[in-house]
Amino acid sequence: MRARLLEATVECLVERGFSGTSTTLVSERAGVSRGAQLHHFPTKNALVVAAVEHLSDVRRDELAAAAAALPTGRRRTRAVLHMLGDHFASPLFVAALELWVAARTDEALMEAVAPLEQRIGRETHRMTVELLGADESQPGVRELVQATLDLVRGLGLADTITDDARRRRRILDQWADTLDAAIAAGAGPETTGAHAPGKDDR
Repeated sequence: MRARLLEATVECLVERGFSGTSTTLVSERAGVSRGAQLHHFPTKNALVVAAVEHLSDVRRDELAAAAAALPTGRRRTRAVLHMLGDHFASPLFVAALELWVAARTDEALMEAVAPLEQRIGRETHRMTVELLGADESQPGVRELVQATLDLVRGLGLADTITDDARRRRRILDQWADTLDAAIAAGAGPETTGAHAPGKDDR
């Protein structure tokens, strides 16, 4: 029952946005009584945050499984970036985006969303470092990894307006070459021009 509620919530967020998602609508879609829904999630905020957290955990496990099949050698970086690009163009990102926008002007929602977003950001950063085999003890490498995540996140945002898959692939192919060259060169700021973003792990 809980899983049905969480899945229905994500579907509503993607299809109707945060403002169009209601606990009544979620209950109807999940085939769950209002009383049962309120027992598990007494407020809309509790429901939507739990739904995005649940799907994030599911997606994290899916990414880990997909990572095991990634190629090694010269094309690995490109494959990693395409996997991340697809992740940030998924319904999960759309649902999370709806929460971020709503939380900007909702203090109570922000208190729940901010820690979740920070945790997911740290996990995604750590996974990306591992997949790329990046050495963050080298100057500039951490910033390059973060720039990579900022890039795929931005491309995911563009995909919410229109299907951007072809352009995304071209951009990520070029960035893979740039990333490989920068890391191979030592990735120092004087070499890559990389700089730290305003906030890490976001």
